[in-house]
Amino acid sequence: MVKQSVVPMLVLVALAIAGCSSTPDHSSRYSISQDRAPAGNFDVSGLQDAQPRYEKPRSAGNKSPYTVWGKSYRVMSSNERYVQQGTASWYGEKFHGHKTSNGEIFNMYAMSAAHKSLRIPSYARVTNLDNGRSVIVRVNDRGPFHGDRLIDLSYAAAKKLGYLGSGTARVEVAAINVRPDGSMTMAGKPFGGSSEPIASTGNQALFVQLGSFSHRSPAQMLLEQASQAISNPMRVREIVTESGRFHRVQVGPFHNEDEALEAQTRLEDRGFKESILLTDNH
Repeated sequence: MVKQSVVPMLVLVALAIAGCSSTPDHSSRYSISQDRAPAGNFDVSGLQDAQPRYEKPRSAGNKSPYTVWGKSYRVMSSNERYVQQGTASWYGEKFHGHKTSNGEIFNMYAMSAAHKSLRIPSYARVTNLDNGRSVIVRVNDRGPFHGDRLIDLSYAAAKKLGYLGSGTARVEVAAINVRPDGSMTMAGKPFGGSSEPIASTGNQALFVQLGSFSHRSPAQMLLEQASQAISNPMRVREIVTESGRFHRVQVGPFHNEDEALEAQTRLEDRGFKESILLTDNH
């Protein structure tokens, strides 16, 4: 193993900035040489999107311009109105547990991403243009620095978008800006916070999902905790997917978005921070 003290400083700086799967990497700080998905079958069917919130601007990870492997890049002065289409890749086990460009720890099971020019940390909605799926990710890393790729998603986010098998996908990336008062815009337009337009659900009932478990007992425990915090109807819905059987804790039904969002806010105020809004057919 090469000692850090004899590695040229330029390489160390480049690696600290890069920190994602599509960056050429010859250092020995990673335990495996090739990136890969984790063993097993991680279920993302109930995985919630990143929840956009206001975060004070930081200097970490936003140095501009910066150089990686001889090429210079610039960080945007503002993410406002950013929307662009391009190719998405993903990164996983090789980088899991290592620092991202702004000093946080990369978690391949979290809804996060790397981007060359968006200010970090920030949020973006990423839509797979081939299948119409959308997710919201938190951008906290720099990259990808391979070819013409636009964004690197975490393993979990890529799996939720449905392109792990192909490795890349055609996507649209739209920046989400959160103001100090909590109001949000996406690509310069007012935004409500979900990865899919709720208006498209028609007359389908809406539910606030608090969690998804492979066994019923933890789901029942969460249901009992939620029932003490809020009086709305709720259920444990058992479903069978390609990944197995799951028990989903859901509050509802609600017949319009306003009712559902109001209940979601009350639940968050009572400590249930990790929730998603979905329709009855999900």
